[in-house]
Amino acid sequence: MRPHDIVILLKIAAKGSESWFMKDLAAELGISQSEVSESLNRSLLAGLLAGDKRTLMKSSLMEFLQFGLPHVYPQQPGRIVRGLPTAHSAPPLTNLIQSDEPYVWPWAQGTVRGQAIEPLHASVVEACQNDKKLYELLALVDAIRVGKVREKSMAIDELNQRIFQQHEELNH
Repeated sequence: MRPHDIVILLKIAAKGSESWFMKDLAAELGISQSEVSESLNRSLLAGLLAGDKRTLMKSSLMEFLQFGLPHVYPQQPGRIVRGLPTAHSAPPLTNLIQSDEPYVWPWAQGTVRGQAIEPLHASVVEACQNDKKLYELLALVDAIRVGKVREKSMAIDELNQRIFQQHEELNH
């Protein structure tokens, strides 16, 4: 697995029941079509996607995000920079957690100063400008990567709601 594999899986989760093509994912995420294709193959092999390479294995994905991600892609807050809020500093956790220490993805057009968190892929900030659902999912994943026990627990609960809610919508 590579870090952008998580970004691609979360983009699929954000799309919910909306149909998509690899070229759509590539364009919306700023990742080449060949990288998206290779990523889908890795995710299939890892058991995070079903054989159709479209259907998320939601329980497996949640298990990986909760237990694997903090060990495979850990992150320590860095220097103070201008950027786009992430982790507990971004929705939905910003509504639940009060903190004087914002975390941000470095971004020249950002309006918030905070400790730098390196995103899972360089294109994340741009991709999140047009996709609120993806932004929330990636911010929650960052809370798992850098948060304390309480933040991680809240992020996992929020991710579960968002990832499994899409499944419920399909069944109604």
